[in-house]
Formats: sequence, structure tokens, C-alpha cells
Amino acid sequence: MYRPDHASHTATTAHHDDRVQFLVVADESSLAELEAELALLPLCARGRVFVEVEHPEDVVALSTPMRMTVTWLARSHRSGRPGSGERCARGEAATRAVRAWTAEMLCDGPGETRAIVLGGFALVSEVQEHLTAEVGMEPSAVTVASYR
Repeated sequence: MYRPDHASHTATTAHHDDRVQFLVVADESSLAELEAELALLPLCARGRVFVEVEHPEDVVALSTPMRMTVTWLARSHRSGRPGSGERCARGEAATRAVRAWTAEMLCDGPGETRAIVLGGFALVSEVQEHLTAEVGMEPSAVTVASYR
């Protein structure tokens, strides 16, 4: 069946998707909180989860909505500041991942993005500052947990 509206759709056609997307960031100190927050998300939630841990062996199974992508970031397999030869500091890997994700996925602004940030002080403060001051998210769209 010929559909003229569908035939005019191309790869360059703008897509206007006004559904909320979620960005969830955590570290190994907040895994129990992370599991609770993920359980509260709608089943149809979409977005990204970044979890920073010390070693790959620290990765655990997480139950997430189908449209959420989980990325585990092991500090022991990452370098610190580029060119410094330092080890990756706590909070650094997840902060870099969030910066890269927001540059790619929120290039037109934050839209209806909601963030949940859990973990240690360095991670929570850096990510919260980035999302509100640099990306332009409203502070009310960024939920942060107590520092560990």
C-alpha cells in the first residue's frame, strides 16, 4: 500500500520525540540505591546508565527497563587525565562518560531529559555542575543522592 506521507520520510527528516529520556549515573558506593532508582523508572523508560566501579569484577547484574543502555566503567582499566600517566581517580571515568554522552545526545539542549546522580562527592558534584551549568538542565530535572 502506497503511503505518500511515509514515502516523503528520509534519513534527513527531523524526528520530534518529546518523551522523557533518563540519564542515571552511579558508582560502586551506591549500587543498592541505583537498583532502587532503576526499579522506580517506568517500564518504557529510555536512556543511559553509567556505573563506575574499581575493577571489572565489580560488575553486577542490574534490572533495567528494556530501552535503557547500561555501561560499566572500570577505573582500573582507564587512565587519568590525558597525558598525565595518572590512574583514573574516583568519579573521573563516569564524569568523562557523561560529558561525552551529553555532547552527543543533548547537542540541541537538554529537552525532556531527567538525571539521577548517585555516588561519591567528586562524581555527584562534577556531574551535577556539568548538567546544570554547562548543558543547561533545570536543577529540578537533576536528582542527586547524598554523598558517600
